[in-house]
Amino acid sequence: MKLIFKNIEKDGCGSIGLVPEESEDMWHAYNLIAEGDAVTASTVRKVQTESSTGSSTSNRVRTTLTIRVESIDFDTQACVLRLKGRNIEENQYVKMGAYHTLDLEQNRKFILQKVLWDSVALDRVETACDPTATADVAAVVMQEGLAHVCLITPSMTLVRSKIDVTIPRKRKGFVQQHDKGLNKFYDAVMQGILRHIDFNVVKCVILASPGFVKDQFFDYMMQQAIKTDNKLLIDNKGKFLLVKASSGFKHSLKEVLQEPSVMAKISDTKAASEVKLLESFYTMLQLEPAKAFYGKKHVEKANEALALETLMISDKLFRCQDISKRKEYVALVDSARENGCDVRIFSSMHVSGEQLDQLTGIAAILRFPMPELEDSDLEGDSDVESD
Repeated sequence: MKLIFKNIEKDGCGSIGLVPEESEDMWHAYNLIAEGDAVTASTVRKVQTESSTGSSTSNRVRTTLTIRVESIDFDTQACVLRLKGRNIEENQYVKMGAYHTLDLEQNRKFILQKVLWDSVALDRVETACDPTATADVAAVVMQEGLAHVCLITPSMTLVRSKIDVTIPRKRKGFVQQHDKGLNKFYDAVMQGILRHIDFNVVKCVILASPGFVKDQFFDYMMQQAIKTDNKLLIDNKGKFLLVKASSGFKHSLKEVLQEPSVMAKISDTKAASEVKLLESFYTMLQLEPAKAFYGKKHVEKANEALALETLMISDKLFRCQDISKRKEYVALVDSARENGCDVRIFSSMHVSGEQLDQLTGIAAILRFPMPELEDSDLEGDSDVESD
């Protein structure tokens, strides 16, 4: 994300100009923009003009509009953010108060105005504009006939390509048909890798499957690379890491990322550290339950006692439409940080974030045991809203 300008007053209101440069940035924009914010961006509007003879023609004109956001829709496949709201500034083509939908896209500037830029929103801008935050891990989870080519960025798991090829069953006298179908499938996966994985950025490509599918595919790909003299694949052979997975579906990525060999290879990425942290939480929950809690009320009580060591919170909670609720979460994050707690905001579009969402979206590891919290029955702790 490119920061164009930042103009924030002492009371926290103000505007920031940004240009999303890659798909990851659209996710950050989705987390930054809330209902009630004002967004200025270039857009295309259909305008009808009437001539002196009474005939009317319609033209599409490009204009800059500022709308007060009423609804937000994020298309993860097209990486487009659709903002619907009313026009709040004078415009020669659009009446004040008229509804319009702004499409925010990559490489197109937008200005975001907020009544209050809280610490979580400002942190998000800082993270988004950090040039080191890139998708440096790719994964291909596969089984015979099905594969998902994914990019694991610091904030989310993006499925870049789904390959689904019907492979004829291995029958006596029809082995050739099976092998032909398998090669067609392997070739489609190889093309998916070449099309969607940038080897200049990616430092590790995980190939995961049940059985020997990954090994057979890797052998096929390398044979093809030598045959066609594909320097890209030959030079990056060492970046491939073959791991066992239970299936070729996206959800099996969760277990893949927990593999010690994978953890060692991608240990410096945010994705791996989140998975590791969640693992520590589950272990603590089993071995020392008085030092691991989830749910807003339990975590707030632990924070009041200055007991928080690590706070894990889902970014989904900051997108809740209830502004007072968001303020409560921001206040908890600020307070925990002031008390020296390590605060980690998990992405709900990452496998680790999905897991955290199942635990109400908020969990903590404590500095010291608080058995009294175990005994207290605090209700109303399911705060994550379903999308």
